[in-house]
Order: sequence, then C-alpha cells, then structure tokens
Amino acid sequence: MRLLSFVKVGFVLAIALNLNGCSEDQQNKISRLGVSWLEGNYRVTFATGNHLKSWEIQSGKVTTEPGKGYYYFWTEVEGKKRYVQVPIEHTYIEEIP
Repeated sequence: MRLLSFVKVGFVLAIALNLNGCSEDQQNKISRLGVSWLEGNYRVTFATGNHLKSWEIQSGKVTTEPGKGYYYFWTEVEGKKRYVQVPIEHTYIEEIP
C-alpha cells in the first residue's frame, strides 16, 4: 500500500473514531477539513433548484474556506485549467477512483 493511501486510511479511521460524540454540524466541519488537505480524485457537484453543475478534479485537492462559505479548486474545462469557487451550501464532494 502506498504511503499516501495509508495516510488517507489512517485519517479516515481517526475521524470515524472521533465522530461518535460529535453533532452533525461538527461532523460536517471535520469532513470539510479533511477534504481541504487530501490530494486525490474528486467529483464536486453543486445542486440547487433546477441548477446542477459538476466538475472532476484529477490528482488535486478541494479546499474550503468555512468562514467565507465556499470551496475552491482547480479543474480542467475545455482543455484549460480553471479556478472554480462554489458555495459550501448545496455542494457535494465525493472521492472517485
């Protein structure tokens, strides 16, 4: 197992063990913090009302600015590298293989 994968697994286990006594809001804040520094492949989806937009990040990271209320990341759009910033509310992040 690669070192980075081992670190990710260890981080996820540590969070899982500590989440037992946390409120849902605290769990959400912790999960956002984890996404902030883990590098990997992600799908970020912003969905509100009839509006749905999705981006894929390959070998990158999604960073959060909870105090300001948004996620930001770099992704490739139409062959060009683009900076994207989306509100935390109504945004879903999933790790993809």
